[in-house]
Amino acid sequence: MARGWESKAVEDQVADRDLQSDQNPDGKPRIDGARERNRQELELQRERVLSERTASPYRRAALEAALKQIEGQLAAL
Repeated sequence: MARGWESKAVEDQVADRDLQSDQNPDGKPRIDGARERNRQELELQRERVLSERTASPYRRAALEAALKQIEGQLAAL
């Protein structure tokens, strides 16, 4: 039974530490992990669209539309 109380106390300590440390050691605010991953994913998609070359005007229009949408999502972040 004591072991259960110990693990709960450790869990509470970790949760308290996480709540208290809203900033990184360098003083900058923490960035939400999911938001940061989403931003990185959008930047990778943007790079892929920019690196693609095509002679087809239809494909080029589709790529330009995709690029515009990606850049809009990045601006919203």
